[in-house]
Amino acid sequence: MMLSSRLSISGITTQPDSTPAPKIPSPKPDPKSPRLKPSPQLNRWSRARSIRSGRKLDRPMQRAPALQLESLDREVVDDEMDGCDVSDDGAKSIYMVSDGTGWTAEHTITAALGQFDYCLVDRGCPVSTHLFSGIDDVDRLMEIIQQAAKVGAMVVYTLADSSMAESARQACKLWEVPCTDILSPITEAVATHLGVSPSGLPRGAPGRNSALSEDYFKRIEAIEFTIKQDDGALPQNLHKADIVLTGVSRTGKTPLSIYLAQKGYKVANVPLVMGIKAPKTLFEIDPEKVFGLTINPLVLQTIRWARAKTLGFHREAKSNYSEMDHIRKELEYASTLFAQNPVWPVIEVTGKAIEETAAVILRLYQDRKNKCSMPRISKRY
Repeated sequence: MMLSSRLSISGITTQPDSTPAPKIPSPKPDPKSPRLKPSPQLNRWSRARSIRSGRKLDRPMQRAPALQLESLDREVVDDEMDGCDVSDDGAKSIYMVSDGTGWTAEHTITAALGQFDYCLVDRGCPVSTHLFSGIDDVDRLMEIIQQAAKVGAMVVYTLADSSMAESARQACKLWEVPCTDILSPITEAVATHLGVSPSGLPRGAPGRNSALSEDYFKRIEAIEFTIKQDDGALPQNLHKADIVLTGVSRTGKTPLSIYLAQKGYKVANVPLVMGIKAPKTLFEIDPEKVFGLTINPLVLQTIRWARAKTLGFHREAKSNYSEMDHIRKELEYASTLFAQNPVWPVIEVTGKAIEETAAVILRLYQDRKNKCSMPRISKRY
């Protein structure tokens, strides 16, 4: 199909006295002078590595700010991208394009795909994702979008530069690539609300404020504190923690602590073990900073079996650590302790990702800090 309309990217057309931009893509070769083609497999591997690493391919491309997209025959695009296929067999591809690290695009797509786990888990609707980070010039952007057109991929992008975002939108429209701009709508909404214009610079770009801000050093300090306080160490420092996690072994206290620390919270975790008294300071600190963790006994047994296996034990080996009777007694011991301290929220971690549990803790933490009205603290979340 021939696209008959001429399309130019707004804001980046050349002046009359500028050096004319080369046209893309190059015309089809004369049938009378056939070109030599390398091995299709070798060509595919080489181009896939180049695309994923962000290196330019050896094809004439436009260079900003002199980019113009001429009317293109779809067959020409296919020929230009011949042999360049990074999609997985039978899987729908999603290309994530960012001028920074790609964290925003990657986590947004992960959250969206979480709504389709009913068909992703059993590969009923397989999806492959590809992240292209640090895309800061139009030629590399056009290569990726052309590749998306070739393999039938969807493109989502977070591009702070409005001209780059518009280039992506126009190119996707021209080459009939489904696309979503994640960053621009929310940026424009915030700009309207604040009454100021955005900088248009990606985070970490020259000209932006230094990344070594007060928040950065706060996170580093929180991580150092949390590591030192892991697994009940230094109980005399519990009063210095923002959040204290407590629960039986293998309820996810350590990974949850590290996750919260990366957000700038000083976290200590205290294990509850039958026959060993919890540290006295756990009951002397502000109870509103303590959070109890509990879990389904069957799930806990499975986790402990896996843990025991990594330590060289087998299911046949006798050990209270993974026996159901012992596990139930431990959980009952923890529940009794939680009941004696009703201000501690008890969070059910069964089936929850670390991010989900952290979200519950932070919501309760912020509600308490800001003196917001809350439901009964003693309920399980």
